Amino acid sequence: MGQTAKRYLRMMLERTLNNLSADEWHGLFLPGRHGSVLTSHRVAVITSRVRAVAALFAILTPAWIVIDIAVFHWPFWPQLALLRLAASIAFGILAYTSGSCTSIDRAHRELAFLLGIPILFFIASHFLLSTQMLQGAAETVATGYAFLPFVIVAGLSVFPLTAVEGLVCALPVLAVEVGVAAFQLDGLPWSTHLGMAWLLLLIAVVASLAGMSQLDFMMALVRQATRDTLTNCFTRTTGEGLLEIQFKIAQRKNAPLVLVFADLDNFKVINDVHGHDAGDRALAQASKALRRALRVSDIQVRWGGEEFVVMMPDTDRHTAIAVIERLRAAGLGMRPDGQPMTASFGIAEYPGDNAKNWRELVEIADRRMYAAKELGKNRLIGDSQEFYPPGIAVQRAD
Repeated sequence: MGQTAKRYLRMMLERTLNNLSADEWHGLFLPGRHGSVLTSHRVAVITSRVRAVAALFAILTPAWIVIDIAVFHWPFWPQLALLRLAASIAFGILAYTSGSCTSIDRAHRELAFLLGIPILFFIASHFLLSTQMLQGAAETVATGYAFLPFVIVAGLSVFPLTAVEGLVCALPVLAVEVGVAAFQLDGLPWSTHLGMAWLLLLIAVVASLAGMSQLDFMMALVRQATRDTLTNCFTRTTGEGLLEIQFKIAQRKNAPLVLVFADLDNFKVINDVHGHDAGDRALAQASKALRRALRVSDIQVRWGGEEFVVMMPDTDRHTAIAVIERLRAAGLGMRPDGQPMTASFGIAEYPGDNAKNWRELVEIADRRMYAAKELGKNRLIGDSQEFYPPGIAVQRAD
């Protein structure tokens, strides 16, 4: 009963959230579940919006000095003006330097700076306001400073963030509001602060949901643009871009990168004898079996027809061979005639195979896959001296 309820709940969530898979659904809450393509799109959107918001506030923040001059007395308003000018300069620097990063960690830091500037301004301005005895228009304007946290938290809604990211961004603002209440920096009663804290929490939840909604929409767009609809693998065009990125990362880090080239055996017979619908079903189940054997960090590409390419970052040849042998032992599903589906595999490794670029690495793996075909199919060739017949455990002499 419990398993049935869980399956039903997952099905309803996937239908509600643009038919997201279980991993994508988890990715709405935890950023570590995102693939490299989605991450690169998120980085671009976050940094571009950080730049836009920072540039906007670099202009708007000092514009409020006119109001401060009109309602506050000398020498109090110049102190607030200096704070505003400092915040404006910080926003301007962030707007000028943002937008050139390629990593999600750098994007997170830029977002933290964007939020940190108004938080620091809020704290400093409240310390100044707490030293003044204000009345009339000055008191009204000073009370307006207390609503800056609501602006900060509401601003989170413009970024495609996970639930955890939204919570982490909102917590410092909530902590500052609690601190202002604890030290009575604005002179407001506790009942007012409790109401403000509750409202701030509600806005934080709504802003997080808005960020998750943006992320959900981005996931759907990325999936449609980069995934093969039949197998749910990356398309070849996307795969070539990912190969170039992964090869450069491996070169820069001097880290291993394994490429597996797989071709389903005797696949043309399925289409010719049983029809293309049966061939599509066989392709889909083989792709699903391959995906089950891989790790989250591995990248699966439909290279063309019944050919697949798998990238294994930070993986050596030994580990890749073990993964493929487990896959072959588990099987790739059944053919329409009831026989097991098999494939021929070729493995290439950087830097072990001395490939100068990702294209050479693909060519090496492709040649070894064809060698496996010529040697009888349903085989794995790991390098030019290795041959693994089906059903035989892999053994290497190190």
